[in-house]
This record gives sequence, structure tokens and C-alpha cells, in this order.
Amino acid sequence: MSSPDSATYELLIGGREAPGTRGERQALTDPASGQEVARVAVGSADDARAALEAAEGAFRESNWASDDGARRVKALLKLAGLVEAQAESLAQLETRNMGKPLRESRGDIAYVVRTLEYVSGLADKVEGETIPVPGARFDYTLREPVGVTVHIAPWNYPLLLSVRSLAPALAAGNAVVLKPASLTPLSAVAFARLARDAGLPDGILNVVSGPGREVGEALVDDPRCASVTFTGSAEVGRRIAELAARRFVPATLELGGKGPVIVFPDADLDRVARGIGYGIFGNAGQMCWAASRLLVHESLRPALVDRVRAAAEALKLGPGWEDGVEMGPLVSADQARHVLEYVTDARDAGGQVVTGGERAHGPRFDAGHFVRPTVLADVPPTSRAVREEIFGPVLTVASFQDPEEAIRLANDTTYGLLAAVWTKDLGLAHATARRLEAGMVVVNEAPVSFPQTPFGGFKGSGLGYEQGARALEPYTRRKNVLLNLGTPKRKG
Repeated sequence: MSSPDSATYELLIGGREAPGTRGERQALTDPASGQEVARVAVGSADDARAALEAAEGAFRESNWASDDGARRVKALLKLAGLVEAQAESLAQLETRNMGKPLRESRGDIAYVVRTLEYVSGLADKVEGETIPVPGARFDYTLREPVGVTVHIAPWNYPLLLSVRSLAPALAAGNAVVLKPASLTPLSAVAFARLARDAGLPDGILNVVSGPGREVGEALVDDPRCASVTFTGSAEVGRRIAELAARRFVPATLELGGKGPVIVFPDADLDRVARGIGYGIFGNAGQMCWAASRLLVHESLRPALVDRVRAAAEALKLGPGWEDGVEMGPLVSADQARHVLEYVTDARDAGGQVVTGGERAHGPRFDAGHFVRPTVLADVPPTSRAVREEIFGPVLTVASFQDPEEAIRLANDTTYGLLAAVWTKDLGLAHATARRLEAGMVVVNEAPVSFPQTPFGGFKGSGLGYEQGARALEPYTRRKNVLLNLGTPKRKG
């Protein structure tokens, strides 16, 4: 695999690349090999404030928001084309930085392209409405960009989850500041370089990497921040919500999940096993919407667990950039240790490790952060492995006797992001979907989403939605205008 196109990645503020006020650099390593990938500038609170200043100036002076949206349509479409032209190099960069298999990174970049294409079509459709009111009056609304929006992205889908919120904020006419995750900032910087080439005015898109506690809080707590979007842990999400609430700043928060997979007696077990494999072992389970809790009808449990175990053991594990690899390493040593702690807790609580539950060893694995695909059975429902988001390739298995019990078990969680249902009975599927406490339900599918479908959750999974035809709404404000037309003059 080729090396990244540049060994040094800077901050991007006001259209210029800069090393940051402290001049610090962080070495990033390949999670599969431990080898250094690149060095990236480490931003500070001062850099965060400089980015906000640049964004505010660009919002007021560049005319990015002042036309009918045609300029934004063209720029975002051009950016989609540039990303598509650089798709392979971006995918390789993503894999080397984050660790996921190259085929998954390629899919992520294709999703970025499609998101930009879809959202560009909304940029010239930011429309108000007229409202009938009594008397000689005319009432209408305007939708305006909020100004400067802040976007704090996670490390599991570095570019995809950055662009998911950046694109609609830009399409609505805002200036944006992106803080990528400290572990995976490389594709964000590469994307920002392409945005300049696409014609985005200097300062409209800024990128500041660095520690979340310093850089992230400086961005959200600044009076120039008019909106914040965050994807990540519930703990950090609560802190961001607190900071935003102090100034009544709108916040869109996507905070993870503990997705149930309900398998009814008539399900096609071979299809289910494949879907489960993708839903929990894709991206090494490092997914907010991971289908991590298998709830299977008791009549099917032995046969399905055997199929899932076989599928897990058949996965080709290895460095993401090797041909044919189906599951890569976890993103860091800390994440691997964190995941295995849950396995230990489950075992200590009386759970059974059906397969996996340990690091992968051997010449290809020892230098990286590889954890084998894991299936846990008979884990007490009160254990951490069942209750908390693990963010790794760990599936828990429980069984049910009837639909009522299945729905009760599925809803018995503080999260509510995604749920899956497997059945040939469409009436049962619809009835179950209506009762599940989740923002998204897939039927006879592995977890899947598209730029045109809403993405968001209930309960502890966060606030607000991204994607879909209403994707621009969180980044606009609505103004009502009422005109008194006066009493018409009589003629003669």
C-alpha cells in the first residue's frame, strides 16, 4: 500500500495551513502495525478562537450566503467530483489512519460523495412560506443561516461523519469549523484542501485538530459559535450540551447505541447470520449503530448461534490495507483494552464466551490492536456487557419466547438509535417496528442508511437528526415578517 500523500498535516484556518500557535505535532500510527503514518499539528484554544474569527469574517464578507444558493450548489457539486477523483487516495489514508479494511473505507468515501451530491441539491431550496393572517396584512417567513457552526467529529468514520453535518451547514450558507478526532484527523485536512480547490471562500471551512477538552470546549463556549454538532460518547455529549445550553445554542448530538436484533421463528437463518456479522463485526464493531444485542426466539437459538459463531471464526482478520481482509484492528491500544475489559466482566458474571474474547496473536497481529470477533452467551441482563456501549466486535446473545418479551428486552436500554427485525411476516414487522424505542428500524437488513434517510435516535442516543430532506434545518433559523398593508383607499 502506498504511503500517505504528505507526512505533515497542518491546521487549516482562514484558507491557510498553519502549524498552530504552540508548534506542537502529534505522531499518528497505523493501528495494524504501530508504524508512524504522519505527524499532525496539535491545535490549542487560541487556534480554536482564530478559526472562529476567520469563519465569522468569511460569513460576513464572502457573500457565501447572500445569493439564491446557486453558488453553493456548484461549489458542493465540484467538491463531490474532486472527492470522487481522489477517492482511492482518501480511502487508503483513512485505512492507514483508522485501521478499517480498505473495502470499507472505499464505501465510506463513496458515501461522502453521494452526501455532497444530495445535499448540494438542497442548497438553492432554502425556502420560506406565506401564512394567511386576518385583515390587510401579509405574513411570510425567511430561513437564514445561523452564522458559524461547529462540528466535532468522531474517529470511527472520520470523513463520513464529518461531511454528514458539514455539507448541510455549508449548503445552508454557514461558515464552519471542524474539529476532527485527535486520533484520525488526516482525511479531514485532505478534504479541506479539496474544498479550497472547489471554490469555497477562504474561512468558510476551517479545520482545527487537538484535544477535545481544550479545543472542543473553546469552540463550543465561544459566543461566535451559533450551532454545534457532535458525534461521540454520551459523557462528552452531556458536557457539550451543558456548554451549549449556557448560551441557548442549538445542539445536534448523536451519542451511540446498544442496538437489538430481534429474530423471529420464521426468519431465514443464513441471511440473518450474514446480517448480524456485518452489523457487529463491520468496522470491528466501532459503530454507534452496531447491532450488538442478539435477541433470538428460543426455538432458533442453537442453530443461529452456531451459524454466527462459524461466521465470526471465518472472518479474515488483518491489516486493513491487505487484500481480502474483512475485519481490521481497533483504533488504539486503549480501545482494545477497553473492549476486552467488557469480556472479562461478562465472563466473571457467569457469561459464556462462545468464540473470540481475546487478542489475536501471531506475526501479523502482535504489533497492532487486534481483537478477535466475539460472541457472548448467557450474560446476565444487568451486566455491563449487556447494558453499556462496548464499541468493539462483541455480540451478546439472549432468547425470548414471544413477541411481547422480545419488545420488552429490546427496549430495556438507555439507548435508542437502531433496532433490527428479522421475519417474513410483514404485519409482525410493522407492528414490532412501531413499538421499538429507536430512531431507526431496519427489517430483514443489516444496519444501513442513505444520505436521503434521517439518522438519529431516541433516549440516550442523542438529540436531533441528520441526513434527509430536512438536513439543513438545524443550520438555519426561521424569521417571521408581518406587513400591515393599510386600509385600501376608496376611489371617487
